[in-house]
Amino acid sequence: MTIAISDRIGCDYIQQLRSQLPHAIIDEQWQTADQATLTVKPTSLVALTSLIFHKQGGWLSVSFANDERSLNGHFAVYHVFSMEGDTKSWITVRVLVNAIEQEYPSITPTIPAAVWGEREIRDMYGLRAVGLPDERRLVLPDDWPEDIHPLRKDAMDYRQRPMPTTDTETYPFVNELGNEVNRIVPVGPLHITSDEPGHFRLFVDGEDIIDADYRLFYVHRGMEKLAETRMGYNEVAFLTDRVCGICGFTHSVAYTTSVENAMGIKVPERAKMIRAVLLEVERLHSHILNIGLSSHFTGFDTGFMQFFRVREKSMTLAELLTGARKTYGLNLIGGVRRDIFKEDRIKGAQLVRELRDELKPLVAMLLDTANITSRLVGIGRLDPQIARDFSCVGPMVRASGFKRDVRRVHDFAAYRELPMEIQTLAGCDVQSRVLVRIHELYDSLDMIEFGLEHLPEGPLLTEGFTYQPGKFALGFTEAPRGENVHWSMTGDNQKLFRWRCRAATYANWPALRYMLRGNTVADAPLIIGSLDPCYSCTDRVTLVDPKKGKSTVVSYKEIERYGIDRKNSPLK
Repeated sequence: MTIAISDRIGCDYIQQLRSQLPHAIIDEQWQTADQATLTVKPTSLVALTSLIFHKQGGWLSVSFANDERSLNGHFAVYHVFSMEGDTKSWITVRVLVNAIEQEYPSITPTIPAAVWGEREIRDMYGLRAVGLPDERRLVLPDDWPEDIHPLRKDAMDYRQRPMPTTDTETYPFVNELGNEVNRIVPVGPLHITSDEPGHFRLFVDGEDIIDADYRLFYVHRGMEKLAETRMGYNEVAFLTDRVCGICGFTHSVAYTTSVENAMGIKVPERAKMIRAVLLEVERLHSHILNIGLSSHFTGFDTGFMQFFRVREKSMTLAELLTGARKTYGLNLIGGVRRDIFKEDRIKGAQLVRELRDELKPLVAMLLDTANITSRLVGIGRLDPQIARDFSCVGPMVRASGFKRDVRRVHDFAAYRELPMEIQTLAGCDVQSRVLVRIHELYDSLDMIEFGLEHLPEGPLLTEGFTYQPGKFALGFTEAPRGENVHWSMTGDNQKLFRWRCRAATYANWPALRYMLRGNTVADAPLIIGSLDPCYSCTDRVTLVDPKKGKSTVVSYKEIERYGIDRKNSPLK
């Protein structure tokens, strides 16, 4: 697909880059009218990305790598920027990495948001970001051999597991505000019931948290490798529905949109509206869940039970419109495979009105409860500069004053037709994040009702196209937790050559340690919960008192109980 020069959105950004760094850009490719990929010289990578981030106001959405040795003899590293100034567009900066040296310049020292992406690239591809401040492993376990990198095209069969090189966990937890603490952390207990455990290490002075470090990825499902080796294009659409147990449909929309953008496939208007409606249904039940959990973490279990009671009606709405409470399996490349009939639209609109009426008194009850205000105000503050440095997304960044919402900033699905405002607050704390979600609940109800009552006529699916190899583009959605970004490149065997899936929480985790600092241990579950983190549970927490040289390992449930009643300190 060729994009005419007159149709390209974001040319002004690229012209500025060329004028300031005239010899940096090697190649310029346009995937859609508002998506461009710039291949740059490695020596110019840091300067050019710094200009995009610091001077042009770009937000770093995702950093990832691709094994392109069979295409051009190199590996490639991609940094994707969402441009949100007067012109809304996407600029992806690509640098080719020598297949022998396997090194490229790190951009993390100038753009902290790249830290997890560059660490993951080291794990999965073996490419070293020279100058990366934190070279610890991110995804791979400690017993993984140094010379095996799973996402390389010549890596072993994904079903095999290499022999371990160590039987202990050697991950160094770091206190940025003091000396490095490198203790042996017990491997267990990692119970089979804990789908995605994580380890949090809180550095404390008495009850106060002075710093925090954490390790996640104890469960890695290898979805990207699975998609690239075992599945056809539409099969991956059903796989993406299973990325998250709450907002799987958002991933499915983002993935199918990425392939549609790469291939230039026009999605019918009716399918776009159905996608938008169901995206808001997911936001509805996800936000109600998080607000209910916020009540629980403050010990207000009456609010917890009442919000979950009302949430059940949103699940009924999902089942009415799709046939399933979750994992709808609705998206195909080119549109959707199931319509919403008139009778179900009428019933759905009625459920929306009932939900709106039931939510209003519950929200009033929540906000009038004194314990809620005392526990939320000023807690877990996300400073706007930290939010900017780490390119945070969703209610988390909107509660720190930024108008970042892909539904308005970038065009996808049918959001241009739906009534909504970007909800922002400047409190930067847990209360602001709860209030942003509450305001978005009412927006979602309005959009669902409007979409059901104004569903366009026409087909559901565009068919008859042929997949062309080597095409790539971005797809994106605004999930309940924030912006989900997918990048897909087509292959020559009716399978994806590369698929990168970046969930919203991945962008928010690195900023968490700054939100925990200065708070008490009892507030930790509430602060972590205010991210609305996309994982099943936290398995354990280690409390480290650097002054006393003492560390205590407690279960997350014990920390949670302490946060609720504030009576029995796990430190005593």
